[in-house]
Amino acid sequence: MARFVATSAKDNREARRLAPFRSFDNPRPRTGKDKPHFESIAAGINAISALRDKPSGDVRVVCPDDAVELVFRRRLSAFLRDLPDVTVEIIVDNGFTNIVERQFDAGVRLGEAVARDMVAMRIGPDVSYSVVASPDYLERHGPPSNPQDRRPQLRQPSASNVRGLYAREFERDGRGFSVRVEGQLTLSNIAPAIDAALDGIGLAYVPTDLVLQHVERGRLRQVLSDWCPTFQGYHLYYPSRRNPSPAFSAFVDAFRHR
Repeated sequence: MARFVATSAKDNREARRLAPFRSFDNPRPRTGKDKPHFESIAAGINAISALRDKPSGDVRVVCPDDAVELVFRRRLSAFLRDLPDVTVEIIVDNGFTNIVERQFDAGVRLGEAVARDMVAMRIGPDVSYSVVASPDYLERHGPPSNPQDRRPQLRQPSASNVRGLYAREFERDGRGFSVRVEGQLTLSNIAPAIDAALDGIGLAYVPTDLVLQHVERGRLRQVLSDWCPTFQGYHLYYPSRRNPSPAFSAFVDAFRHR
C-alpha cells in the first residue's frame, strides 16, 4: 500500500509538470457532453433543498378529549398526509397537565384556562356548552329549573377547570358562576358522559357541537339553555422560551385558527 501511494504521488507530480495551465479567466468551453453532468448536480441540489424544506420529527401534545373531536379530527389527516416524516402523539388528559415536566411540546386548553406565562395560539372557534338529558330522564325527573337544581347529575370534569374539577360553569346577565355537582356516577371523559345521558342516567354538561345530532334526532333535549355559557375557543399553548423544531412549527401553522 505504501508503495502504491508513493508511485501515485510521483505520477501526480509528473502530471502537474506536463499539464498545461488553464486560467480561470479562460475556462474550457462547455460542450454537449457536460449538460447531463450539470443537470444531475442541479437535481441533487434540488433534492437536498426539498429534504431540508420538508419537516421531520416528533410532536407531542396533551389535550382534553373533546378537543380531539372538535379540533384535531377534522384537520389531522391532511397534516399527516402532507408531512409523512412528522409523527404526532396526542395524549388525552382532561386535567391540568404540566407540559414542561412531562416533556410535551404543547398543550391544549380553552382560552381562559391558559397560564399567562405561556404562548397561546387559538386553534378553534368559540365553544358553547349545553346541559342535556334524554326524554326518558326528563319524563321521570322533570327538567331542572336552575343550575342549582339537585336532580340526578353526571359528575364530570369542568369545561375549563378554572373553578374546580367538578364544577359546572354557568352565566346569567353577564355574570359567571359555578355549581359543584354531586352525582352517583363520575365520568372523566365526554364520550361516555354523552352515552350515559342517552341512557337516561343523568344530566350531562357537554360541548353543544358534540350532541347536536342527538338533539336534532330527539334522542337528547337541551335544558337550562339561558344559563349555558360560551367559552373562548381551544388554544395551543407552549413555553415562550422553547426553540421550536421544524416539525412543531409546521404543526402550529397547520392548526392555527383562521
